[in-house]
Amino acid sequence: MSNSTKSTPNLSYLNLNKANVKYQLTPAELVEEALKNNEGSLADSGALAIDTGKFTGRSPKDRFVVCDDLTENTVFWGDINIKISPAHFDGLFEKMTNYIAQKDIYVRDAYACADENYKMSIRVITEKAYQNLFANNLFLRYDNNEMPNTPEWTIIAIPSFLANPTEDGTRQENFSILNFSKKIILIGGTGYTGEIKKGIFSVLNYILPLQKNTLSMHCSANVGDNGDTAIFFGLSGTGKTTLSADASRHLIGDDEHGWGDKSVFNFEGGCYAKCVDLTAEKEPEIFNAIKTGSLLENINFFENTNTVDFSNIDKTENTRVAYPINYIANSLKPSIAPVPKNIFFLTADAFGVLPPISKLTPGQAMFHFISGYTAKVAGTEAGVTEPQLTFSACFGKAFLPLHPTKYADLLGKKMQENKVNVWLINTGWSGGAYGVGKRMKLAYTRAMITAALNNELDQVEYEMHETFGFMMPKSCPNVPAEILNPRNTWEDKAAYDEKVNQLAIAFLDNFKQFEAFSNDEILAALPKVK
Repeated sequence: MSNSTKSTPNLSYLNLNKANVKYQLTPAELVEEALKNNEGSLADSGALAIDTGKFTGRSPKDRFVVCDDLTENTVFWGDINIKISPAHFDGLFEKMTNYIAQKDIYVRDAYACADENYKMSIRVITEKAYQNLFANNLFLRYDNNEMPNTPEWTIIAIPSFLANPTEDGTRQENFSILNFSKKIILIGGTGYTGEIKKGIFSVLNYILPLQKNTLSMHCSANVGDNGDTAIFFGLSGTGKTTLSADASRHLIGDDEHGWGDKSVFNFEGGCYAKCVDLTAEKEPEIFNAIKTGSLLENINFFENTNTVDFSNIDKTENTRVAYPINYIANSLKPSIAPVPKNIFFLTADAFGVLPPISKLTPGQAMFHFISGYTAKVAGTEAGVTEPQLTFSACFGKAFLPLHPTKYADLLGKKMQENKVNVWLINTGWSGGAYGVGKRMKLAYTRAMITAALNNELDQVEYEMHETFGFMMPKSCPNVPAEILNPRNTWEDKAAYDEKVNQLAIAFLDNFKQFEAFSNDEILAALPKVK
């Protein structure tokens, strides 16, 4: 296939001017290329279905940041931000560019941040057509006449290129490396597209708080007709995408946003939704977005058909679909809205002891934000096969180059300045822990969030949770009153008390790392162990 009528960009800064560049192909052209290359097949919905290979989730232990004069004293180093030397980066860069110098490569120019004040240009260079389709769907799309000659950031993603750990300073053959000085991300040895998306998210998590005094957030967001923005924090699998796709509200975005002085804005131009057990009845907006131009990852078909079996997780529980945000009928364009009036912290509590909804004081909100408790849901990361207790600072520790307290401080200031209501929502288990209790019904969670957004919980009676201290409504429209206090849902009340104590102790143990950075208001919000 030719480059269509688009001129080939200058890739001399990457030593790639001799590569066979397929530039800015349309989604239809990319699908055609993917089918020709045997990268996947078409589902009967028209979506391209592919397998990402060995990796069906991110590999956090293989994510590196180049340690140099710029990053040495600004990045929060540790098991999230793992150091790699400039020399190792340069060596890998040379190997990768030599590897693809004579090959077909797909090149796409796009950008991040819907607010013009924060716009960041990105060039994505991929080995596979499906990866370029992903980049088209997930990043914001330029009009052809406004693309810059040289992008601010470049991503090179080559699944078939494998590192030599002994030579290259990596842990194993796959890697994702961020270089903040050279503004290049290298991804090799993995075809999982989430590494592309989260690479840019990590970049913005460094740039915006440090340089723009803007809070970068791992959250979804929507807005009502009257401008009442709501944001939903939560790790993968807690319901961010599902709960923000609300037919009665306008979707700002499903995963990554900035909170500036006057706006909440989407970093992305698309959505990356989990597909496990997806149905048209439960999640019609997402189900109907799976059509021509969408990219399905690691799904299975019903036998002898091209119809997706969303309940089949033989390959992974982390089945995904990537689609442009305009595939959601009520999405907002441009993806910018006023500062929020409500914040929801989503947690999938595998212990089954947290209330399905509770209202937080500012101190409690800070405590739960910096704790970032949930159960790590199966399939999102390599090696996770069932929910595991986890704390992820700011509901996105894996993507934070700076110390978590930098983000928590920014959130605290913005909450106080804008007098935001903050709610903790348990989308996890009720009536017992994982394996005994049942997952909270989506219909009930939606009803609770709707009630909070519509101010219907302002006048109801509340009771205090004995251990965590937050306030639980005693009634909520369209929700059975007996489930609102989680202790009531357990047959064995003593077992509940024991389990809630266990969780409180886990919270306190995790919080020790932040205690020295905390103010009196946060310290007063700590759970009370019996």
